[in-house]
Amino acid sequence: MRSLESHRDAGAYALGVLDEADAFRFEDHLTGCAHCAAAVAGFRPAARQLMLYRTATPRAVHPMAGPGPRFLDRLLAEVTARHRAARRRLWCAAVAAAVCVAAAPGAALLAARGDGAVRVAATDERSGVWARVTAENRPWGSGVEIEVKDAAGPRACRLVAVGRDGSETTVTSWSVPRHDARPNTVRGGAALHPHEIARYEVRTAGGEKLVALDAG
Repeated sequence: MRSLESHRDAGAYALGVLDEADAFRFEDHLTGCAHCAAAVAGFRPAARQLMLYRTATPRAVHPMAGPGPRFLDRLLAEVTARHRAARRRLWCAAVAAAVCVAAAPGAALLAARGDGAVRVAATDERSGVWARVTAENRPWGSGVEIEVKDAAGPRACRLVAVGRDGSETTVTSWSVPRHDARPNTVRGGAALHPHEIARYEVRTAGGEKLVALDAG
C-alpha cells in the first residue's frame, strides 16, 4: 500500500469500513505515521455518533429514514450521561489515589501514575498467552505498552482496545517468532483515554482472541 493511499484510508479505517486485509495493512502504516494517527483520532467523534445512531435505530427502520422529533433529545441525553459517568469515574479514581497516599507512603509512586494510568495483566488458559498492558493518559488518548509471552509462533498479532461504548481501535501490532516464549515488549497508542477503555484483547491477524485483559 503506497503512502498516499494509506493517508486516504484514515477516514475509512476510523469508521470501520475497510475490509480485514486493508485494515491490517493500514495498522502497520499507522504505527509509524503521526499524521494518520491524528486523522484517525479526529474521526473518532463522528464514528461514535454513527455507532450511537446505529444502536438507537431498530432493525426494522430504514437506515436512510429521517429521525423523529425526539431522536436528537435522546441522543444528547445519552451523550450527556456518558460524560457524567466518565467524570464520576475520574473523581473516584482521584479519591482512591488520595487514600492510598495517606495510608501507605510506599504506594505513593504507584499512585503518582494516577492521572488515569492503568496496568493490567492476564493469562489465557486455552491459548497459554500471557500479557501485561500499561496505559498512560495523554492529551490525545492513551500511550500504551504491552509485554506479551506467546510460545505458539510464528504468527502476526495485534492489541485491540475495546471502549466502554463498544468501539474498537487497534493499538499496535507485532510478529511472534517461532517457538519463542521470551517476553516481547511493544508500544503503541489509542485515541481513547484509559478511563474510556473497558478491556484489551490480544488477537491474531485473522481475528482469533488469544487473551483478554479487563481494564476495570
